[in-house]
Amino acid sequence: MTMKRLIPCATALLLASPLAAETPEQTAQAALREAPVWDGHNDVPEGLRNRRGNVLAGFDFTDTTHEPDARTGGTSAMNTDLARMAQGHLGAQFWSIYVPATLPEPQAVLETLEQIDVLKRLVAKYPDRMMLATSSADVAAAFGRGKVASLMGIEGGHSIGSSLGVLRQMYALGARYMTLTHYRNTPWADSADDAPLHHGLTDFGRDVVREMNRLGMVVDLSHVSAETMRDALAVARAPVIFSHSNSAALTNDSRNVPDDVLAMLKDNGGIVMVTGVADFVSEGRRAWLADQAAEKARLEWLWQEQPDKVAAELEAWQQEHPAVSVTVAELADHVDHIREVAGIDHIGVGGDYDGWYAFPVGMEDVSGYPQLFTELARRGYSKADLEKISSGNMMRVMKAAERYAQAHSADPPIERPVR
Repeated sequence: MTMKRLIPCATALLLASPLAAETPEQTAQAALREAPVWDGHNDVPEGLRNRRGNVLAGFDFTDTTHEPDARTGGTSAMNTDLARMAQGHLGAQFWSIYVPATLPEPQAVLETLEQIDVLKRLVAKYPDRMMLATSSADVAAAFGRGKVASLMGIEGGHSIGSSLGVLRQMYALGARYMTLTHYRNTPWADSADDAPLHHGLTDFGRDVVREMNRLGMVVDLSHVSAETMRDALAVARAPVIFSHSNSAALTNDSRNVPDDVLAMLKDNGGIVMVTGVADFVSEGRRAWLADQAAEKARLEWLWQEQPDKVAAELEAWQQEHPAVSVTVAELADHVDHIREVAGIDHIGVGGDYDGWYAFPVGMEDVSGYPQLFTELARRGYSKADLEKISSGNMMRVMKAAERYAQAHSADPPIERPVR
């Protein structure tokens, strides 16, 4: 055999060898370059309210690692800023428009409008890095321009004051999803964290879902009870999302999604956007939280009317019983389970950054998204699979919601008498 024939053979063998195979890190990076992360939930607007009273003067979103914190009088790091968003390959974000569910409904509507305002002002402050988005076409355009597509999702149906008219106006202002409840029931839907009142959705709650479908506003089922999940899926005619939830089969928190609901979700076309919130990832973490709560209750009984003593004793207990850390692998287990029950087309990512305090090691802020995608690549997820999870599935959901709204654009708004 001549040397000329040996060289191509040797080259072919080298390319086919394990040395030439992509590493999981390379597969993840390639996927995230093609399909940046579209995250379902981030609470920076809430942080701006709590830390700065929504005053943006002096706020530097390029670096929030030493941000003033009005709650403590000092400084503390936020989970999110433009520099770390770039490191995490974050290309689109549903910014949470959240106000406490404890507010009376009229006050909740007012404060929701203020949160929409501060988010819009934040985006306008960084026109070279961020772009307000209200459609799938806007998101695609932002991807093409290297900007973070900034969408708004209302977190909690209390924000519409039990009014379909207010719901329509929130959509007109740019909100493109609404979480039906937060930590408390609304007058028309049950929360995962409140005693059952309606056992799902009321007739008005079903009309809320129908009107959201008609508008093209995505229904978000994070925070709602399992009965509300099932009722909403039975009514919905467009795909729904869980903007920041995990699998209940792996971590039995009421915020997570049971397997029968995952099966319904597959038929609906919707997605679960897995979250790094530590309490929703790990049963070990939940057990530690239960032990901590039990110890606190014991100390409060022993040292009644002595809060300083309780605090000191609880701190000593925590030194002896350190918090259980959560791993990226445990979060990936939730992705595996959702894929097994519902399929690869029904998974997204919803970090809940700046809305929680404990995340998987290596994913403590928005720069950590590649850690999850690398772990998934290590488990055999293909580049195409990763692109679906990062943003492809959410793009499909939003396009489907838009198509349904377009097909029903001649339908009249649902009307109910005002009280």
